[in-house]
Amino acid sequence: MGYMTWGMPTVPIATAIATIARLGFQAMELTVLPNYTAALERLDAPARGEVCRLLDAHGLELPAIAAHFGLLAPAGPGATTQMANLRASVELAVDLARHGATPCIDTTAGARPEDWAAVRGRLVERTGELCRYAQRHGVTIAIEPHVHSCLDRPARVLWLLAQVGVPNLRLNLDISHFDVQGLDIDAVCLALGPFTAHTHVKDQRGRAPNFEFLIPGEGTFDCARFLRAMRGVGYTGAITAEISIMVQRRPDYDPFDAAAQTYRWLRAAFQSAGEPVPDP
Repeated sequence: MGYMTWGMPTVPIATAIATIARLGFQAMELTVLPNYTAALERLDAPARGEVCRLLDAHGLELPAIAAHFGLLAPAGPGATTQMANLRASVELAVDLARHGATPCIDTTAGARPEDWAAVRGRLVERTGELCRYAQRHGVTIAIEPHVHSCLDRPARVLWLLAQVGVPNLRLNLDISHFDVQGLDIDAVCLALGPFTAHTHVKDQRGRAPNFEFLIPGEGTFDCARFLRAMRGVGYTGAITAEISIMVQRRPDYDPFDAAAQTYRWLRAAFQSAGEPVPDP
């Protein structure tokens, strides 16, 4: 069971790590975007060492780093900066590797679903460039399909994997982005689960374009079904909960309450799916 610091943008990283561990999660995904307390530019060598120390002190695994800088920024300075940030995130993953395990880099494609035909060639080029850089460092790139991005459907995901054709390109499978499109959970897991390096779960309501992401436990998403489906395709990695930006915009949003509610929901899903759950 994992938790993503995406939902804790202003919480000091030491507090976030301690809270996630205290609640009972076994893994954490570190978000390194600008305006986060663990933003990439803030993680100098001493800070990286401290993150490793804190993770070890609290017994947390680090399966992934959230570096959603976007592969399809328009050509020019923006694209150059985004690719530089992604390469720096790869180097960060090397520095945060512990006990023989290097976190994967979770990132997104960008653009819009209707842009697919126009941008897919550029997506192959930039994804391949990033993957080749990551491969030299022993790092996996886990690209995340997204309901609002050009990489929104299983067929497009499989096409991209085939076109790039490198073993270190995998997926961050956030099932919510397929669920709000009305796609069958079991069918998505059967198609994409074998290529998955990491996962996200949250709760959701409605169907695209009229949907909202929720704090786990506020909706009716069957997380236990997702766990059983992923177990069925041989996935054994982290199931990492995410609190979406939609939720964080609420005026009464409390990152600690959201994390506690999420833990209770995810623990119940693990128990329902017959997965072992240690005591917090």
